[in-house]
Amino acid sequence: MTSLDLRADPADLTAALVDAFSVSGEEARLADAVQAALTEQAPHLEVVRNGDAVLARTNLGRGSRVILAGHLDTVPENANLPSHRTGSGDEELLHGLGSVDMKGGDAVFLHLAATLPEPKHDITFVFYDNEEVEAVKNGLGRIERELPEWLAGDLAVVGEPSNGVIEAGCQGTLRVEIRTSGTRAHTARAWMGENAIHALAEPLRRLAEYAPRVVDIDGLTYREGLQATKISGGVAGNVVPDAAVLTVNFRFAPDRNPAQAEAHVREVFDGYDVTLTDLSPGALPGLSAPAAAELVAAAGGRAAAKLGWTDVARFAALGMPAVNFGPGNPSLAHTQQEHVHVAEIRQVADVLRKFLG
Repeated sequence: MTSLDLRADPADLTAALVDAFSVSGEEARLADAVQAALTEQAPHLEVVRNGDAVLARTNLGRGSRVILAGHLDTVPENANLPSHRTGSGDEELLHGLGSVDMKGGDAVFLHLAATLPEPKHDITFVFYDNEEVEAVKNGLGRIERELPEWLAGDLAVVGEPSNGVIEAGCQGTLRVEIRTSGTRAHTARAWMGENAIHALAEPLRRLAEYAPRVVDIDGLTYREGLQATKISGGVAGNVVPDAAVLTVNFRFAPDRNPAQAEAHVREVFDGYDVTLTDLSPGALPGLSAPAAAELVAAAGGRAAAKLGWTDVARFAALGMPAVNFGPGNPSLAHTQQEHVHVAEIRQVADVLRKFLG
């Protein structure tokens, strides 16, 4: 079984986690190693296993509780294992699958679990499975159903890569399909038919002229976006199509709830057949909450809006502020060139130690 030294330099621990293969659905061996390490090296923690998720917490009776959550799984390997390093000093890089998404964040949390026996906030550590696949498999959902008390807290910090900057809240996202119909005909006698793809010209015009909102929440700027992402239709190269579908993705600011976001999209495409196919709520930043404000202060007062959707929304739905805070550039996630600055791993660890210690 993989052996993890939780008291090691968080960068060295990141390398050990990267080298522990854990593609989604195959996290068991890494979960075994995490469970064993926490049990042996952090006796001050209560540790439980839930599927291929490992949870641990302090029970010190503090006035507040912070959740540190990170997923153990990665996307499939792409000739980027084992880990290796390049450069030196501030330019030292750690390369490898999951180094950014998000074993650097996991390493920071595991290191703190072993080295902060008396934090000023009670802490719950959640290392979960199946984040990189369909939402129905996400380990957080299973934990919420089976061990809901383990997801109760005053602030959640998800260790997703954020360039070492606190990214608060997140956008919501929804997808709709806009369907048009027509009449088939031979393209040599096109006047006898009605082209369903051409009927999408008006919805596309509305999209091209759409002016997205820019919203300030808690001093953070969230930018909305409404974009066509796919068009399908047609049955053959010489047939006027009688059906077409336009897929549209709406990324909405967290001041809109899901019903408001859906209603807005339906208003934009009024008069058309609109079918909702996917919807996930956003998360308000909640930076005015005491624990969140304390974390921002520990990070030097810097915070940014999260433009995208992450599992912070799951925690926000449970009634607590949630932020993304982890080492690594998110644009490198899921790429063959995935790598993280070693100094950034240590910087995130230092900020969280200052906040929690």
